[in-house]
Amino acid sequence: MKVPFLDLKTQYQGIKEEVEPMVLDILENCCYIGGAYVQQFEKSVREYLGVKHAVGCSNGTDALVLGLKACNVKPGDEVITTPFTFFATAEAIASIGAIPVFVDVKQEDYTIDPDKIEAAITKKTTAILPVHIFGAPCDMDRIMAIAEKYNLKVIEDDAQAIGSEYKGRKAGTLGDVGCFSFYPTKNLGGAGDGGMVTSNSDSLHTIVRAYREHGAGKEGAEALRLLGEESEFIDVREEISELYNPYKYYNYLIGYNSRLDALQAAVLSVKLKHLDEYNARRSEIARLYFDGLTNKLRRPVYSSDVRPCWHQFVVRSDYKRELCSYLTEHGVGNGTFYPVPLHKQKAFHALNCKNPGVKLPVAEEISSQSVCLPIFPEMTDEQARYVIDTVNKFYEDKR
Repeated sequence: MKVPFLDLKTQYQGIKEEVEPMVLDILENCCYIGGAYVQQFEKSVREYLGVKHAVGCSNGTDALVLGLKACNVKPGDEVITTPFTFFATAEAIASIGAIPVFVDVKQEDYTIDPDKIEAAITKKTTAILPVHIFGAPCDMDRIMAIAEKYNLKVIEDDAQAIGSEYKGRKAGTLGDVGCFSFYPTKNLGGAGDGGMVTSNSDSLHTIVRAYREHGAGKEGAEALRLLGEESEFIDVREEISELYNPYKYYNYLIGYNSRLDALQAAVLSVKLKHLDEYNARRSEIARLYFDGLTNKLRRPVYSSDVRPCWHQFVVRSDYKRELCSYLTEHGVGNGTFYPVPLHKQKAFHALNCKNPGVKLPVAEEISSQSVCLPIFPEMTDEQARYVIDTVNKFYEDKR
């Protein structure tokens, strides 16, 4: 038997009849960027998450950048985050001239350790960027309490966490802003790339929208004011025509070109209707793994406050490379997340990271042991049992 790491082809077959008419409608009407499909998807995400605002953008990395900028994180500011995550988390911080400060993670669930955060706070710290790694929310009550104590913003990295919950609230509604990725491999993935920034703050929403589109127009002027600078909006309504909108030529901020396109919004709108079903199936597979896998593997332990969406099922093995090779030889897709923790990445040298090469033993240990087993909604019980049997046979042979 072969078990892929992911099966997007089978997923597409299940939604093909819903998606294709929408795609044809977009192509026939030639409204490719923004428009009704994007607006409807933003509305659907707001309703699904229970959040006041949602702004579509080009990808998850841009979502982080827009969230950081909306929270007025500036060059030279320090942002506390985790070293055990995808590169984009800290890359977004560094790309705007701010400084990532890495704090170790917890053994149990691989998320940032609140016990370590306060010691990393300095006069330059302006924000905390927790990552809900593998679809499991961080200890947000403690993180938000620390942020309130020190007057810090909290930017959630929800790239892997759509649909997960912390104390009954959806990820992306817990901090000042939430930042999502719709990369095709995510639980809610597009047919290309996409992202979203969520917030319950009117002012942060306005700033995100302005930065998303070159800091132009009325939103650009208002965003500049909200960020603490005087601005005077230039009213050019009399110049507007059907095909010409002069507002985009009046810019108040150095922003970005990061808009969600209609094709992605259409695909994502369909998949969003099935997301709870997808995540429920992932949870069923996770339960099969917990019940069937050998105790020689270390598995994540989640608080009762957390309902993960199981973006990945990551175990820890003292025989990481051997196990991965064995799984591949026996037709089981697998991965290793993340083999190099961010504080060990060459990109984060002394010029753009406060603590390059610092010892963060838990993150380093997890990185050296992590093995990701296949988990996707289209996976059958038979495939899951084959994965379990293959892993257990590997350990039997190690006796």
